[in-house]
Amino acid sequence: MSKDYYKILGVNKTDTKEEIKKAYKKLAKKYHPDLNKDEGSTEKFKEINEAAAVLADDEKRTRYDQFGTTAEQFGSGFEGFDFSDIMSESGGFDFDNIFEGFFGGGFGRSRKRGPQRGSDLRYDMEITLEEAANGIVKHIDVPRLEQCDKCHGSGAESDDDIVNCPDCNGAGMQRRTQRTPFGMFSTTSTCRKCQGQGKHIKNECKVCDGTGVVKKTRKIEINVPAGAEEGTNLLVREQGEAGEKGAHPGDLYVIIHIKEHDVFERHGDDIYIKIPISFTIAALGGEIEVPTLEGKAKLKIPAGTQTNTIFKMSGKGIPYLHGHGTGNENVEVIIHVPEKLSKKGKDILKQFEKENKKKKGFLKEVFG
Repeated sequence: MSKDYYKILGVNKTDTKEEIKKAYKKLAKKYHPDLNKDEGSTEKFKEINEAAAVLADDEKRTRYDQFGTTAEQFGSGFEGFDFSDIMSESGGFDFDNIFEGFFGGGFGRSRKRGPQRGSDLRYDMEITLEEAANGIVKHIDVPRLEQCDKCHGSGAESDDDIVNCPDCNGAGMQRRTQRTPFGMFSTTSTCRKCQGQGKHIKNECKVCDGTGVVKKTRKIEINVPAGAEEGTNLLVREQGEAGEKGAHPGDLYVIIHIKEHDVFERHGDDIYIKIPISFTIAALGGEIEVPTLEGKAKLKIPAGTQTNTIFKMSGKGIPYLHGHGTGNENVEVIIHVPEKLSKKGKDILKQFEKENKKKKGFLKEVFG
């Protein structure tokens, strides 16, 4: 009669793999022989591991649910799981390893490791506000690891020096089978000698010392788009460091920083500037010259303008980085009051004060 693995672990048929894992962990800690010296704990521990090995594997669980057996009685061991990993060198019990073996989707299905992609690089670039507004092409020097020209990234002195790994015969993986108190168990793991690549280099390249890469500085062209702002991230594909053994290189990320401007302040796509104007222009109106990102422009000041009034110059700001259009330039006028006046100037203003009763006392307080 087949065993009821769900009952052994104390779970239901509808429970998820995560719920089964939780139940198994609790029982494994309770009945492990190193932690439980009671008679029968060893057999119980073996039983719950047998149940977990089935219920943690989707294919075996399906067969078990349908037929009450996996058609693979475990007298020959749980294939792909090595209980030697459970016991740490200090004599303790490493539950993380057994959980990973049962529930990590593996059961020894290790994969041959291929060459790794190169690392990504970051470069911080500082530009002016004008360059951000108009866009610019910059050339930067980037120190990075590049593929060795001598061995073309293989790390070998010649093609004949690349042979199959003698430890794994080119498979990149090694299989171990050993007898334990619970039966025969097997595991497949990455070959330590070739690190899963299946190849071994007899004689390393003398230029790169077998690494396949060398340190170089490369000049790279960067197109900064109009409208770039503080923190804009520009991706330059495959301009990072070289990949391992000829694998694809990483990417280069260029982070934009905007220098502080002497005149303008930027807020989004708009720019702001403060311009002093004379009391006469403020009172009578007139036209002033205003700096913009494109040069100087004329701005009309209506009569009776008050200090701190803001005038909008449409389309004189920063182009939109995403989409069409341009921000505005906002001009805040500050009325400049002269510190010294001639006697004639004072007389004129005093006469103006008398005629403008709404402003009574204002000019006297200002000019004395």
